[in-house]
Formats: sequence, structure tokens, C-alpha cells
Amino acid sequence: MIQPLDRFLENKPLFYEEIDYERMPRVYAKIRSKLPHAKIIHLIGTNGKGTTGRFLATALFHKGFNVGHYTSPHILKFNERIWKNRSDVTDKELQTAHKKLYKLLDKEDREALSYFEYTTLLAIIVFEGCEYIVLEAGLGGEHDATAVFEKELTLFTPIDFDHQAFLGESIKSIATTKLNAMAKTAVIGFQKHEEVYELARDIAYKKNANIIFVKDLSSYNIEKIDMIAKNLRLANHLRGNLALAAAALLTLGFDYDADDFADAELFGRLSRVASNVYLDVGHNALAADAISESFAGKKITLVYNTYKDKDFKSILAVLKPIIESVEIIKVNEQRIVEKDILQSVFKELSIPYRDFTTIDKDKEYLVFGSFSVAETFLKGYVG
Repeated sequence: MIQPLDRFLENKPLFYEEIDYERMPRVYAKIRSKLPHAKIIHLIGTNGKGTTGRFLATALFHKGFNVGHYTSPHILKFNERIWKNRSDVTDKELQTAHKKLYKLLDKEDREALSYFEYTTLLAIIVFEGCEYIVLEAGLGGEHDATAVFEKELTLFTPIDFDHQAFLGESIKSIATTKLNAMAKTAVIGFQKHEEVYELARDIAYKKNANIIFVKDLSSYNIEKIDMIAKNLRLANHLRGNLALAAAALLTLGFDYDADDFADAELFGRLSRVASNVYLDVGHNALAADAISESFAGKKITLVYNTYKDKDFKSILAVLKPIIESVEIIKVNEQRIVEKDILQSVFKELSIPYRDFTTIDKDKEYLVFGSFSVAETFLKGYVG
């Protein structure tokens, strides 16, 4: 008897200290011929994959295509990860796809695949009938589970420090791992580190790939992007993601207008969840930079917690100019940093702090720190 998907996934750990990079290619090779095929647009980077992917998938849908968008992680419900033609996948569709995938795999492979590997294959089955699939990488690039598929196009969002335990301690190491997944055609979004552009050129030369830089695109119309961003009421830091999605459309041979991006918002990206509460799932210094820019000139109360493997001291230092005070939200997650360690950083940075209990209608709040922080807040404090 096949277990329901949620129970099946419960037995797979979400995080690993070591990753078997050969497992996904090996399993995929066995079942490749039995999986549906579509034009895959691979999204890789440190920040901005979710919104870039949703902008692009929505625009392709408005162009008349059947489109799938695979993103991760989710905030409240697993279904958020798999979007098809403007809707999250239903529980029934998930269970049907799970039964198909379960039967395709032998017992050893079913048990060996990680949570992310299994759900990546699951998404491909859900996307049967799609002409385009926007497929977001997890934490890496060349060794990511999403890298096994043949790609039409690779898009690179901003690359910065994150997941150093797996990707390395330098921008060169991190960017090389990501850029090595480059398809024959790639579009490079706006980058914080000039080194990323140089590495992209070197890798493209070695792969004989065609690369396009959004910053240099002659047909890139900044006024048009600004107009669409204004219509969508986008935060400033999301404009670069919109520009990358627009550049991808042009590379695929499609023009675009404002209507193509209607209803393209992805929840959890500086989303207003109450009249005085913003929520963002960002969790690294690059995200903190963008948040700090969005709230420049203001002071907010930060509802915060973080995973112990994040560089939270640097993140808080970036956010400090906009912080009135921090309120620590309790998150029941094994990876969350010890409270006394977090408090010591607040003291070192001279940031006032206390425990979070409730929302004060007279304050402006930002909930920030991780998907787990967002989930805890939404389940416990927003009805």
C-alpha cells in the first residue's frame, strides 16, 4: 500500500550534513524516459529565485502557454512549492503524482532519495502537459537535484554568501558551483560582486555557451521595467528580479508588457500581512541589504530569529539603521540558534531586544529571519 505523500515525506529529513551528489543523476537516468518533458528554464542564485520565477512563469502563462513553476521551501503548506497555470497544486493532484512516481521507482531509490530530490521529480510529474517549466535550484547549482534535466535556458539571480558549509567560503567558490550549471544559453541578472560577471564569462567560454547580461542588454528598457514595477507596487529590490524575468522573455523570443505580469506576486517577499506588519522570508545579508533599502529613513520593530548556521551578526549589522528594537520570536526548530548566543549579538551591536508576545497596533513591524520564522508568526499571530 502506498503511503499518503505527507506521511511518506515525514520519513525523509529536510537537511543533511553531507549530500550524495551522484544519487539524483543515477535515479533520474533510470526513469528519464518515463517522465514528461518540457522546455525547462533553470533558475539559480542566492536571492530572488522565487519572485523571478513567478514573474517569468506568470508572463509565459499570459502568453498562452501551459506553465509550471517549482519553488522552495514553502511557508505554510507544501502545495506552495508546485504552481501550475496560476494555481498551487491541489492535494488530489499531489497524491496522484506521488502514486505515479512511487511506482516508477524501485524500493531502494524511493527510500534513498532526499526530500528535495523526491519532490523535484514529483513536480515534474505534476507538470505533465506543460510547455514550459520554471525550475528553481535549491541551495546549489551544478550538483543540485534540479540540474539533472536538459535545460532550454539558465537564469542567474544575485549570487552572494549563503550555505557556505556546502558551497565554500568565498564568492569565487560559491559562484563557480552555481555558474557551472550553465546551459548553452544563460542570462545573468544584476550582481553585487563584479567577480561573478568575470567568472560567468570564463565558464561560458569553456562551455561554448551564449551569455546575456541584464546590465548590458541593449533592448532592456529601464523605463518600461520601472513602469511595470510601479503598477505592481513592487519594493525596489524586486525590480532587478522583474528585469531578469523580462530579459528571459526577450531571450526566448517574446516581448512583454505590464499585463503579462499581472497577479505575479509571490507571498512572503516583503508582503504586508496586517496594516502595520510586513513579512519577508529573507535570511542572509543580501536580503538584509534589500530590506534596509526598502525601509530607509524609517524605524521598525524587527520580529526575528535565525538558524545557527547563518551569519546573523552581519545580517543584524546591516539592518541596524532601520531597527527601533528587536523582539525574539520563539521557533521550535532544531536548527534555530541558542537564545543566549543571539542575545549576546544584540548586546554587542547595542540593539534593544525583548521576547515577542503580541503585535502593538501603534508600531510598525517587520517579520524576518527565515521561512520557519514566517511560518511560526503566521500560524500563531495572524488569523
